[in-house]
Amino acid sequence: MADFPTSPLKRTLRIVFFGTPEFATVCLDSLVESQHEVIGVVTAPDRRSGRGQKIQQSAVKSAAVAHGLPCLQPANLKTPEFNEALAAWEADVYVVVAFRMLPRIVWEAPQFGTINLHASLLPQLRGAAPIQWAIMHGLNESGVSTFSLQHAIDTGDVLLQSKVTIEESDNAGTLYEKLLIHGKALLLKTLDSLLAGELMPQPQLSVKPRLEAPKLCRENTLINWHETTDNVLNKIRGLYPIPKSWTPSPIGDIKVLKAHSIDPTVALPRDAQPGTVEVIRDALVVRCSDGWIGIDELIPPGKGRMSGIAWSNGLQTPVTQIGDQA
Repeated sequence: MADFPTSPLKRTLRIVFFGTPEFATVCLDSLVESQHEVIGVVTAPDRRSGRGQKIQQSAVKSAAVAHGLPCLQPANLKTPEFNEALAAWEADVYVVVAFRMLPRIVWEAPQFGTINLHASLLPQLRGAAPIQWAIMHGLNESGVSTFSLQHAIDTGDVLLQSKVTIEESDNAGTLYEKLLIHGKALLLKTLDSLLAGELMPQPQLSVKPRLEAPKLCRENTLINWHETTDNVLNKIRGLYPIPKSWTPSPIGDIKVLKAHSIDPTVALPRDAQPGTVEVIRDALVVRCSDGWIGIDELIPPGKGRMSGIAWSNGLQTPVTQIGDQA
């Protein structure tokens, strides 16, 4: 467990930053511009991708190069070579934003341990996809947390938190932007508090029910039309713009991008089976367990995004049922 100072330090903090995606680059940029000293960066190894199998570097690697910062890209975080190179930087603290799990030999090495930024109000939404699951769980509030890293993932003592309201119009993309703004500010506030000797770690409380945020996969991004309209709409907007929700159909898998609720007074069959597809008032609608939703945008197999009604109108044979039972 990190032993934070209880009186102001009369020097700057020496920081090694760990991160990979674009979310992390914004935090790295703000740290570089702060009173603290970023002395090195650790990110994922360069990888080949795309049709030409060209070598691609991570967003954080690009930012490190732009700032002229030394960068380590280990495939294995436990090797003596990597840990000796890391120790040579003589950091006071490591900062982690959207990086893979660190072994104990890494996270406990600095004097003040390792501080992680997580996109939820811990202990809620521990896991790999807290932004999407906040909406999928139907929450009206989320936020960001800084915490001291320990062995069990996302379980360390909470340092600071910042709350963010989730509006009905939010999707994973808009919530991402909100949390990014709050996250980079909270990270700086946490490091400023450490420097001032004011950090007061708090153990994570037991919360019931405690919601999880597991890694997204084909199974948990599948739309279950037997769920309520609220749950289905939350899944669709929680998975937009990435990775997107999907549903089976007689012509192949369809990605559902945007949808809306249908007024229950609209004349539609009340005894229709979940997954039933209808066209009414120039709108494509689908039955859930307790009502209907309208499909605004989708991506059918082998085509680009289009409106639900345009897809329906272009079919040679109408699709009347989607979902597992289609």
